[in-house]
Amino acid sequence: MKKIITFLFTAIILVGCKNEPKKEKFSYKRVQEATENTIVKSMNDVTINSNDQMLFDRSIIRVKSGETVTLKLNHTGKIAKEFMGHNFVLVKEGVDIDDFAQRAMNAKETDYIPEGDETYAYTKMLGGGESDIITFMSPEPGTYTYLCTFPGHYQIMRGDFIVE
Repeated sequence: MKKIITFLFTAIILVGCKNEPKKEKFSYKRVQEATENTIVKSMNDVTINSNDQMLFDRSIIRVKSGETVTLKLNHTGKIAKEFMGHNFVLVKEGVDIDDFAQRAMNAKETDYIPEGDETYAYTKMLGGGESDIITFMSPEPGTYTYLCTFPGHYQIMRGDFIVE
């Protein structure tokens, strides 16, 4: 009798284990930094993507000094810019990023770009599915900060813009 009960118990457990667990309705993608092998026409043709998880797909951008930079920002998400807007802002050397971002929060009328001469270049504010292309001269060699100035994004959405 013990053998029959043990056999039945084991069979029930094995049958129960074959059921696959229910999958969630959504999943999180891990964003990976773009590699230097990304397809580009030249070193100064840059594409950067942003998403609804408040992330850029690159934390480092390298360009050559003294040349024109063509930068394309894609917002690969689906949320509107009023709720999850993104831009690319290249800030000049020596600018206090925290102060700049705090002032940017109050500059909604100008796509969260505060008044002053503290940037080299910036895109317009984008919502999900939108893109913008800007062209500007690369600054002198050095490491600069780029960020998204939508309120609350700058601490996560930022990176190094390295001019060689």
